[in-house]
Order: sequence, then structure tokens, then C-alpha cells
Amino acid sequence: MLKIIHLFLLLSLILFATDKPILTIYTYDAFASSWGPAPKIKEVFEKEHHCTLKFVGLSSSIGALRKIQLEGKKTKADILLGLDTSIASVAKKTGLFLPYEINNTTLKLPVTYSDDTFTPFDYSYFAFVYESDRLKNVPNSFEALVSMPKDFKIVIQDPRSSTAGLGLLLWVKSVYGDKASAYWKRLAPYILTITKGWSESYELFLKNEADMVLSYTTSPAYHIVEQNNTNIKAAAFKEGHYGQIEVAAVLKSSTHKELAKIFLDFLHTQRFANIIPTTNWTYPVVKTTLPKAFNMLYLPEKMILMDGEEVASQRKAIIDEWLSAIQK
Repeated sequence: MLKIIHLFLLLSLILFATDKPILTIYTYDAFASSWGPAPKIKEVFEKEHHCTLKFVGLSSSIGALRKIQLEGKKTKADILLGLDTSIASVAKKTGLFLPYEINNTTLKLPVTYSDDTFTPFDYSYFAFVYESDRLKNVPNSFEALVSMPKDFKIVIQDPRSSTAGLGLLLWVKSVYGDKASAYWKRLAPYILTITKGWSESYELFLKNEADMVLSYTTSPAYHIVEQNNTNIKAAAFKEGHYGQIEVAAVLKSSTHKELAKIFLDFLHTQRFANIIPTTNWTYPVVKTTLPKAFNMLYLPEKMILMDGEEVASQRKAIIDEWLSAIQK
């Protein structure tokens, strides 16, 4: 009997010694999906750091932030990944995230980036995407967009739940300023629907429900690489294009803070940079050799980007202005 007890204790010690820490990452559904970056990141990081990565995909990164806020200090999340600079300042004010200094010298971004909490990992530019076989008269500006035939329809995302949706509001605000409300009233008849997140709206576009969808200048790369389809394109707008820099941060409540910090460092490695272009279909934030398909993409000359603090202070007013305009 004593030998059995000793054997049980020995087996328990072995199991305990080999138990791997679980790093839980809240993110948006496309990132965590089987065709997104998560599976390849999981494979590489787990092998290097003897741990388990658990990606929890929500309908949007804003939804992931709200889930963390509801859970508070009891959240199981160690990392929030997928917010962008437009909403990061709002997230910081919750006091839930751990300060973390990044090495800016390794970054290759179209704009200067500096933050003491959120680490950038990829970027792209917002654009209206279309299929060239179906749409021959392609709008090349916001003004051209509201001059399309009455049966022309677009799909956009809700700025209250989607970083892409918020990005469009900031894009319009950057171009039209105090005349943004008037522009939204002109655009409203062309909006087929407003979805909660990007995935739903892009699916509608692919089903030919709408002529254009709010997406990214890099979205066509997916169709080129995976489908050998060069008909999906991003419309180049004369006014310029608003940028999106996606970021990640560690929760103060994390029980694996050191491992979580190692993961943030991993976001700036070549291993991570090589995964991002053909899984998240965006640009990595460090220099790497991009797939040839990216040479076929429209690349804006500069990135329009409002300061994060400015967005935080004006966000509610901008959203309220939009709601009032499209509901009338």
C-alpha cells in the first residue's frame, strides 16, 4: 500500500513539473480563426516557450475590451490583442493594463509611434473594396461615392463595436471636419446595412449583396494569394486614406505577466512578421520581405491618423454626430 502511495506522489510530481502555463489572449474572431494568424503563432510560440497559448475570439476587439471590463480583475485574459490606436487611449483609462516600454528603434511604420502600454504589431489603411468585374464606375473620392447611381450600395461596420467602423468615422471627420454630419446625411441612402464587425460585412460583399465594403487596402492580397483572383481591389481615394495600427497589451491582473511580456516582444520578431502578411493580410511593424502579391496592392502615399488622446476626447461626440445624421 505504501509503495502505491509513493508511486502516486511521484506521478503527481512529474505531472506538476511538466504542467505548462496557459497564456490567454482575447482578440477578434478573424485573428483567432483557423484561417487567421492564431494557429501559426500558437505553433511557433508554444514550441519556443514551453507554454500553451489560448486565443479567445470575440466579434470584435472592442467587444473583447468590453468583456474584460465586465470581468474586471477576475478576467481570464492575460493579453488583449487587436485594438487600434483610435481606441487604445480609451482602454488605458480603464486602469486595467500594465505599462510596458517598447523598443521604437525596431519599428517600421508610416508614422511615428510611441506608447507606454500598448505594443503595435501590424498596420494597414482603410479603403472601400470592390470587384472590378462587377463595378466599372469606381468612385475615387468621398464626393464620387455620394454621386453614384441610387441603386449603388455599400456595407460598413458599427463604430460602437468595430475598430474599422470607428476608423471610417475618423476618416470622414479628418476630411470634412465640422461638415462631417452633412456628408453622412448624403451617404446614408447608399448604406445597405451596418454590421457589428468586419467579418459579417465582408461576407455580405462576397455574396454580392453590396457593391463595395469598408475594408483595407491590403484585403485584395488574400484573394490574389489564396484564390489567384486579381478582381478584388481597393479604391484609391483622392483625399487620402485613414490608417489602422493594431496593438496589444498585458492585463495587470495576469498571473503570467513575464510570459505575457515575452509575447509582446515576440510581436516584433521576424518569426511573427513572416506570419502576419498572409494570415491577417496586413503589414507587419518590423522590416520583412513581403509576398509578391503585396507589390500589386494600392499603397497610399501617407497615413491619415488622429492622435489617440484627441480621439478619446472626441469619440463620443463623433459617434453621436454620426448616429444623428444617418437616422434622419
